[in-house]
Amino acid sequence: MTVPAETSTEQGVVLTDDAAAKAKSLLEQQGEEGLALRVQVQPGGCSGLIYQLYFDDRDVDGDLVQDFNGLSVRVDRMSVPYLAGATIDFVDTIEKQGFTIDNPNAGGSCACGDSFH
Repeated sequence: MTVPAETSTEQGVVLTDDAAAKAKSLLEQQGEEGLALRVQVQPGGCSGLIYQLYFDDRDVDGDLVQDFNGLSVRVDRMSVPYLAGATIDFVDTIEKQGFTIDNPNAGGSCACGDSFH
């Protein structure tokens, strides 16, 4: 894991440089202007809550908006308490590829690692 791109917001999420670079690359492939990375917590999964990361053009009232090296990241107000201090990284190894979330607020997670409580 590399040093986070930005750590100035205590209540928000932290993206590592690798995660920000990968998200920006994927965003450029979309070819649409005005999109941001939305990080959200939704009910579901084995343990009760799941993470959702997707590109979104909506600017919802109450969103926490952060900038990571030119990448806009939005977290809705309902997800902020669940994601405060969470670190999002991107791993690309022979064993695993994708975004990972290290969340200090998670009481536990399922074996697959896709959901938490």
